[in-house]
Formats: sequence, C-alpha cells, structure tokens
Amino acid sequence: MRILGIDPGLQHCGFGVIEALGQELHYVASGTIKTTHLDKGDLPKRIQTIFEGVCEVSDRYQPTQSAIEIVFVNLNPQSSLLLGQARGACLSALVSRELPVAEYTALQMKKAVAGHGRAQKPQIQEMVQRLLRLSKPAGFDASDALGLAITHAQVAWIESRLSASTELIKSKTGRMKDGRSR
Repeated sequence: MRILGIDPGLQHCGFGVIEALGQELHYVASGTIKTTHLDKGDLPKRIQTIFEGVCEVSDRYQPTQSAIEIVFVNLNPQSSLLLGQARGACLSALVSRELPVAEYTALQMKKAVAGHGRAQKPQIQEMVQRLLRLSKPAGFDASDALGLAITHAQVAWIESRLSASTELIKSKTGRMKDGRSR
C-alpha cells in the first residue's frame, strides 16, 4: 500500500509518501508545497497552487491511499477559515485523483508516531526519521505529513488484523447450529 500524507497549510503544505508492507514502512518522498512566493491577498491563486501541487504529487508517486490532518479552530477565526480553505483544496485534489481519504487529528498522529499527544514538532520530526530510517530529518511540515501517512499505515494494519480475526470467529461459529456442534 502506498500512502500519501498531507499536512494542509496555506503557506506551507507538507506532503509525505510511504510504502507500507504489513508493519514494514519505507520512505518514498516528501516535501512542501509553498505559496509564499505569491501575494498574500491573492487567495484564489494560492488555493490553485495547493490544488495543483497535491495533484502533481499524486500523479508522480501514484499512491493508493491518502491521509490528511483534521484542522481544528484556532484562536483567530480568520486564520481558521483560511486554513480550512487550504484543507479543502487538498481534499479536492485527493478526491479528483479518486484516492480514498482518511482523516486524523494532530493528537491521533502524535500518539501514533511519538506515543503521546503532547509531542512537539521536533519530537515528531525525530520519530519519523527513526521509523522511516532517514539519514536526515525531513522538514517540519513534511514530517507531519509523513506522520499522518505512518498513522494511516498503522490503522490499516490493525484493521486488517481485526478483519482476519473476525473471519476466524465467523468460521468457528459457522460450525454451530442451534447451540450444538456438528
């Protein structure tokens, strides 16, 4: 399974691509889609840049799954609205490429990657580097995106194990009829 993780942002939108083979994780690519070169007042152009950037990453690395961070309201409502629009551009790009989209909170990602929900960006960066055996750490936005991809890989693995377990239970109970074994 190839997973594209997205950490949405209006100025810096992180992306990270990993391959997951069971519990084994392999780094594919990561980076940041930046809109800092554009006029801050030109929101439509910035949204377009994010949309096209996510589409380009998807086309280049051909993921089969995607994971994106769920954004919560910040103290500044205007910032929250702008960030929500950037997230919408990312979601639209993923859906336009017909990718299944999983959504995780920052707390869920931090717990999955660092083991606790209060992990700071440097801790996430270091754990991502360790989990993916990178020679040097990815940037903060890319590390968060890789963390989301890792989170999704862990959830998918657990779900597959639960599904296999459920199948075993079904096959065992299938031998029972009216409370008696055959």
